[in-house]
Amino acid sequence: MTPLHPTVEEVTRRIEARSKDSRAAYLEMIRSRRPKAYARTRLHEGNIAHASAGCAVIEKAQILGAGWPVIGVITAYNDMLSAHAPFETYPQIIRDAAREVNAVAQVAGGVPAMCDGVTQGQEGMELSLFSRDIIAMASAIGLSHDAFDAALHLGVCDKIVPGLVIAALRFGWLPSIFVPAGPMPSGLPNPEKVRIRQLFAEGKVGRDALLKAEAESYHSQGTCTFYGTANSNQMIMEVMGLHLPGAAFTNPGTPLRAALTRAATQRAAAITAQGGDYRPAGELVDARSLVNAIVGLMATGGSTNHALHIPAMAAAAGLDVTLEDFADLSRVTPLMARIYPNGGADVNHFHAAGGMGFLVRELINAGLLHADASAVMGTLADYSQEPYLKDGALAWRPAPEVSGDSDVLRPASNPFSADGGMRLVDGPLGRGVCKVSAIKPDGRIIEAPAIVFDTQEALREAFDAGRLDRDFVAVVRFQGPAANGMPELHGLSPVLGVLQDRGHKVALVTDGRMSGASGKIPAAIHVAPEAARGGPLARVRDGDIIRLDGEAGRLELKVDPAEFAARAPAEFRPNRPAMGLGREMFDLFRQAASTADCGASPFRFLGPGA
Repeated sequence: MTPLHPTVEEVTRRIEARSKDSRAAYLEMIRSRRPKAYARTRLHEGNIAHASAGCAVIEKAQILGAGWPVIGVITAYNDMLSAHAPFETYPQIIRDAAREVNAVAQVAGGVPAMCDGVTQGQEGMELSLFSRDIIAMASAIGLSHDAFDAALHLGVCDKIVPGLVIAALRFGWLPSIFVPAGPMPSGLPNPEKVRIRQLFAEGKVGRDALLKAEAESYHSQGTCTFYGTANSNQMIMEVMGLHLPGAAFTNPGTPLRAALTRAATQRAAAITAQGGDYRPAGELVDARSLVNAIVGLMATGGSTNHALHIPAMAAAAGLDVTLEDFADLSRVTPLMARIYPNGGADVNHFHAAGGMGFLVRELINAGLLHADASAVMGTLADYSQEPYLKDGALAWRPAPEVSGDSDVLRPASNPFSADGGMRLVDGPLGRGVCKVSAIKPDGRIIEAPAIVFDTQEALREAFDAGRLDRDFVAVVRFQGPAANGMPELHGLSPVLGVLQDRGHKVALVTDGRMSGASGKIPAAIHVAPEAARGGPLARVRDGDIIRLDGEAGRLELKVDPAEFAARAPAEFRPNRPAMGLGREMFDLFRQAASTADCGASPFRFLGPGA
């Protein structure tokens, strides 16, 4: 086996070292909860009767008699959102598959699943990041019945999967398998969609043309096909070993997808504490798993949102992951995939070119993944294969040796670039991240006067009024979690893209998020401390010269330091009253929040009894 790359080894060891005490306490907690018999035997008779009252006769008999393991299902199903609509039929598939192997499956609870595509640029987006923690808590409510021997987690999109993982780790004595729905078939090519969006932003096409293009892009059940946070989630679940091999990008509604769902159910029944292959989630996910997740993210040009979510998932397992870990791994991980917004292809093209099996094998052979990391099926070394149907039955075969399309997926020896393209940026304006994998090398360094906006609406209004036809750095502040929930600002991409195409040098600096769909505009995002907490962005004024160096990882301000420090910070004024959509429920979150806290977990492990 190829020796592990020295940087991968070093980052893994320092995560283990800085997490020594918290990880040991976490493992002590979950090991103390390892069941000596089926979980429901710890319940009183009345508890068990309640837990089985709604079951079919055969399942009720087995629950009352404690003869079969019980699998709890946490689902993000709703039929409004394309990514989660396929989950409507999963419970019956799961129940039937469980019964075939002498197990019971019960839907233990549902979690909210909101779509950033629907709320993008709308007030509802202010609840988006907060929803991750609500999902974790809602999952915990379902699992808190303490009647389950394993769990299946049905979720796909942005905050949903990280929230489900956080809860699965807090109940880490349970084996957990994540069961995706898959991407919708390819629709309107992404470059054409972007072209229509920019034409609309310039007023050159009407709303009817824009709506037609959007509807042709997002056209059926399944995940959106671009490589944003949702599809980055699925890649991460696979390289962390929480999926079955090759499960990430099989389309919904196909026989292979149904076969993978049945197999996940039966695998969950096989890895309970009562069998001979116990795989509790809290032991399966360790420092190796998290390093694998970051390497996979860099190798595929994945979502910057995971600079928030991976540390949160790690914290739930007693592990401490930092932005320095991301930066160091990015420097040694080759960019092997070009999927929109890092290229024109979508995830279906990536899957057809060789997909996850090809990616995993190449990264293992390059010494960049921990092949020995545990997975729900073997180790990660077993994930360099792909599923298929052989005479109607699920089987696995080695992934292709050669990429089917070198414009989409390449071997580690011939990557699109030598590094993963995510930079930690630092300087007198604060600390954040910058994703440069989709930015041309000659556009990664921008030095220009600042134009300051306190809302994204103000930037769009300035564009519509013709005041932005020049070189500038847009400072969009008061967009952090303490201000308004840290909404994604992806809606600014068409406007800034138009200006870039006109020949202007433009960049974005913000304490908000730019999402996994961020593209060709250099952007320093998640800048902390945020302006609403008195961070340096609150002192920036129009005309200040800012230099964003995405290559060196610097965010510089060309203003006399003494003069800058003497400035009174701009006052944060909420730009709208409470929405009536439940925002007032999050006062406690806002009072405690900071950008750094969004990398924490609502179930950050505090020791036994936490």
